[in-house]
Amino acid sequence: MILSDYGKIVEREWHESFALRKELFLDEFILMPNHLHAIIIIDPVQTHGRASHTNDKTQQTVQTHGRASLRFIRKPKSISSFIAGFKSATTNKIDDFIDEKELPIKKFNRNNKFWHSNYHDHIIRNDEAYQKIKNYIINNPAKWDEDKYR
Repeated sequence: MILSDYGKIVEREWHESFALRKELFLDEFILMPNHLHAIIIIDPVQTHGRASHTNDKTQQTVQTHGRASLRFIRKPKSISSFIAGFKSATTNKIDDFIDEKELPIKKFNRNNKFWHSNYHDHIIRNDEAYQKIKNYIINNPAKWDEDKYR
């Protein structure tokens, strides 16, 4: 992949994110023009007999103007907090780039999102699954012409 200016910012922030998070290790990854794939290793892996994958978010009841409502709070050192921080950092750096280069385009915000609001994660449970996913990531650029969101 030949990265655009935005892609270079994303790649730089991706690596920086792992430098900041001592509990996460980057294995295989590929940055595509409209998405990325990665294998992230979480250390220490805390399991009890079976691989545990609890919800990365906890619910908290909040009182607002006398009305109770639920909101979700990300757990520290979770995949969701990592992804949220990464998306926020890249969006801010790209907005800084837009300002620096005085580009005639809108900056990114809640109404003009740079990233999709969600992501997909999957627990790799054995070496066979790991090899399959790793090969998928390595071979993903060769399938770019088939990408339906291209």
